[in-house]
Amino acid sequence: MSQHKGKIITALVLLFVVFYAIAVYWSIEPSRFDVVQNAKQQAQQRSEKLVTGYVTTSTLITVADTLLTKSGGYLSNDVLPPSVIMDNMPAWEYGALEMVRDLALSMRKDFSRSQSQSTEHEALKKAQPQFNISSEAWAWPSAEGEYQKGIDYLMVYRSQIANQHERDSQFYSRADNLRSWLKEAEKRLGSLSQRLSASVGQDKVNTDLAGNSSNTQGTYTPLQQQIKTSWWEIDDVFYESRGATWALLHFLQAVEYDFADVLDKKNARVSLQQIIRELEATQETVWSPMILNGNGFGYVANHSLVMANYISRANAALIELSELLAQG
Repeated sequence: MSQHKGKIITALVLLFVVFYAIAVYWSIEPSRFDVVQNAKQQAQQRSEKLVTGYVTTSTLITVADTLLTKSGGYLSNDVLPPSVIMDNMPAWEYGALEMVRDLALSMRKDFSRSQSQSTEHEALKKAQPQFNISSEAWAWPSAEGEYQKGIDYLMVYRSQIANQHERDSQFYSRADNLRSWLKEAEKRLGSLSQRLSASVGQDKVNTDLAGNSSNTQGTYTPLQQQIKTSWWEIDDVFYESRGATWALLHFLQAVEYDFADVLDKKNARVSLQQIIRELEATQETVWSPMILNGNGFGYVANHSLVMANYISRANAALIELSELLAQG
């Protein structure tokens, strides 16, 4: 009997070791890629021309595809071990997915339209909603299946803008279009920065109605409140930020190529490059085996505050870039 128990324990230990090794491998974050070279390769493979918007669209396609094809595939909706007990990589996936959703929406309502009264591009009209299914959906329809459909529609759009005979398929490289998307990115980074900074807790003064004494809101909120991200959630917020900044970094590099003339005319290219540099810092290797949550200037590092610092600086630079684009 004791020998039988010993075999069971040994089997369980081996199973744990195997699951742990798989989880570590699946937790490896995707590498960065050269957005321009990536677009050129895809254009060459498809015998398509590298027109305005091709790099941005290709980058969106590649980032979305990476969610499905990286180590372990898409993990957020898995219901079996070891991925069902993993949380860092699913958080990373969600951060990148949110950036994909924002850019897909901007592609549909801004980049592909000449003015507010113009019609939506049919492929983008179908692509954008596909990315809005719950990231945890695993039954029919599954998240992977819907995201793949969105990628396929984006590929249709990309082929059409590269076709000189498709007059109704365009990508408009304009300052107002770019600024509209950047404003969405600002909100994402601002939210992530606040959640990361709240790892140590902070007293916040309610400024929701600041600016006008006649401003109102639906329900009462106190003038001061304590905001703190739970210790159990802080690593998830950290990796969500890693995924979001990884995706945004590539999107901004693509924008630098497709909106080169606009940026040069506004003398704003250096501002965009500074944002990219700040975001590159968010992708540095994490040498600690776990995300530490020290208190401010305490003995233990606080990885969340470091990440919040880089994101806050990038967000401030984004605001300045938006202002530059708004100027005549």
